[in-house]
Amino acid sequence: MMEHPGHRKAVRPDDLDGPRVQRDGPIWRIRSLDAARQILRARDRTTQAGFTAEQIPRGIFRRHPILLSDGALHDEQRRSLARLFAPSVVAERYTALMESTAVEMIAEAVRVGRCHLDDLALHYAVAVTAEVVGLTSSSVPAMSGRLASFFRQPPFDLARPRLGRTKRQLMRAAYNGLSSVLRFYLADVLPALRDHRRRPRNDVISQLLDQGAGRADILVECVTYGTAGMVTTREFISMACWHLLEDDQLRARYLAAGQDERLGILHEIIRLDPVVGHLYRRVSEHITVRDEGVEHHLVPGDLVDIDVRGANADPASVGAAPLELCPDRTLPRGVSASGLSFGDGAHRCPGSSLALLETDTLLTRLLAQEPTMVAEPAIGWDDLIAGYRLRGVELRLGPA
Repeated sequence: MMEHPGHRKAVRPDDLDGPRVQRDGPIWRIRSLDAARQILRARDRTTQAGFTAEQIPRGIFRRHPILLSDGALHDEQRRSLARLFAPSVVAERYTALMESTAVEMIAEAVRVGRCHLDDLALHYAVAVTAEVVGLTSSSVPAMSGRLASFFRQPPFDLARPRLGRTKRQLMRAAYNGLSSVLRFYLADVLPALRDHRRRPRNDVISQLLDQGAGRADILVECVTYGTAGMVTTREFISMACWHLLEDDQLRARYLAAGQDERLGILHEIIRLDPVVGHLYRRVSEHITVRDEGVEHHLVPGDLVDIDVRGANADPASVGAAPLELCPDRTLPRGVSASGLSFGDGAHRCPGSSLALLETDTLLTRLLAQEPTMVAEPAIGWDDLIAGYRLRGVELRLGPA
């Protein structure tokens, strides 16, 4: 177990400090940030194995969705997304939307005098990301509920046959998953498709239609952006707010700082408490990983579990006191300020700039209302994103 969590809030009982690279039966456990980057950057030698990607039938897709694709197709999809998710594009195109949405939602919370942070964060993230994706033909609160239903799944273990589920759990997972997808398609995706065919615009759905994507392809991409882009941002907003509310000095610095400094603080928070705690890859060609002078040989068929919380606390890459929250942390060249919280290599999260700017826009306005935490969150764990789930944060708004 981890000896001392420091400022880290989301700590599982089974989190380990080491070994840095470990062969554990059929799985490689990677807690070294440098070794993890070598694997994530091993282009064309691994495939996506996280988010139950290997269990999703691919024959129904004209083209593999970005979450599942690798190689040349994935590169092409990433290039297409660049014009929608590049930091400069995000700032120029969506800042006004984020600001107006945040102001409106916080004004309602102030009127009531209190709010549930996880609900506020979810509705805000869905409202913003829905505009980017093009899911704008349905109610935001209703769509938020449908997206949250994707996570009502029995637990699973990627290393075990049939995900380690019993027959009853498999049936329940299939029913929950298919019913959630069907509701999302009929209520959110299908109306958006009809509207986009009449009035194309500059968003993900229009781009997919221009590329000849079929309904199944568009549906799975919307599910991907809905769960990865909206729901995980919800968790990070809640986590960042929790850190800032419990540290008066950090909160004062955050509110007085310029945007670049604020984003630096958020980078350090998500390094310390990454939303997605594990990344999984399947080895397709031999890979030699070198860590602290030792070579490790991964062969085709091996499953790699990259422990993001462990790698982000690797002192060899992030420096001394890796479990302390230090916004002024000095990092070696090439190491991201957020560690591996947004991934690395070909599958690095394309929406990282959007998520950070969304979070900053909401929190600067929310913290200006001098909120008081009435109840701290309960930490749960979600197997689909291999990360934490924060619920029950109640805030009272205005001076105590």
